[in-house]
Amino acid sequence: MQNVSEAGENLAQDVEALGEKAGRIRESIGRVIFGQQSAIDETLITILSGGHVLLIGVPGLAKTKLVATLGHVLSLDSRRVQFTPDVMPADILGSEVLEESDAGRRSFRFIRGPVFCQLLMADEINRASPRTQSALLQAMQEYHVSVAGERHDLPRPFHVLATQNPLEQEGTYPLPEAQLDRFFMQVNVPYPDMEAERRMLLATTGADEEEAVPVLTSGELQHAQRLVRRLPVGESVVEAILSLVRGGRPEETDDADVRKHVAWGPGPRASQALMLGVRARALLDGRFAPSVDDVAALAPPILRHRMAVNFAARADGVSVEQIVARLVERL
Repeated sequence: MQNVSEAGENLAQDVEALGEKAGRIRESIGRVIFGQQSAIDETLITILSGGHVLLIGVPGLAKTKLVATLGHVLSLDSRRVQFTPDVMPADILGSEVLEESDAGRRSFRFIRGPVFCQLLMADEINRASPRTQSALLQAMQEYHVSVAGERHDLPRPFHVLATQNPLEQEGTYPLPEAQLDRFFMQVNVPYPDMEAERRMLLATTGADEEEAVPVLTSGELQHAQRLVRRLPVGESVVEAILSLVRGGRPEETDDADVRKHVAWGPGPRASQALMLGVRARALLDGRFAPSVDDVAALAPPILRHRMAVNFAARADGVSVEQIVARLVERL
């Protein structure tokens, strides 16, 4: 009984400590990123949950800056790949080269690609060919890559933060559903409000600019990710997650509108993502357990890329966002 009590006290202390550091992380990021608090929080939740993020927004909304800042604040080894149609899988994963020693012996040496980092920014991922996009699948899901039949483990933690421009779709390759499902969240990055844009103008056009400062080490981040999985989840939250996800599947729901408008619904990865995400959201706020409100808040970024509407929905002007909002209302 004493051990259980001690474990509870340690968990409470860890949650309080992480909640305090979360405030410092937000403050540090806020020095250089203005008016994107929801995008920042959703990205932090994803990283705490050990997942990958797809950031979607028009040019100039600090998507690249956000990724670079997160790498600095969380003390992660960061790399950036600018995706274009001519980028090949070897440009991401690495390749083997033939070397000859002074004694005349030849051997192959593996040269690691940019994927061997802790935070990989895949800039404009939808501009790469499907072959190159699929090269990330194994790395994102299994945390290792195979080159010439040899397995190469990636550093831990490992996160992919990909960006996508919703404009100028000529020459792009939409991500397949299998790869979209690998992303923990799809974070839509909006325009900043007027006050945030005013602060940005004053802060970024002067002689001196603020800089973010490191708050967590890589080891502390991994400890926080383990802490997320230790946080207890109430039965009401579990039921809300199951109701939300299963309610979005046309084969299983009792909602006539979902059956009419949804082509396919979210799979089990959506449930897993919500289960981890609500815990991470509670931890960021310094709370000891998630609530149904956390489920409702995370439903849009976790479900919007794991569902698709059919032709009837498009004809009626019904979007995935509207379907998700309807499912949330039912909670």
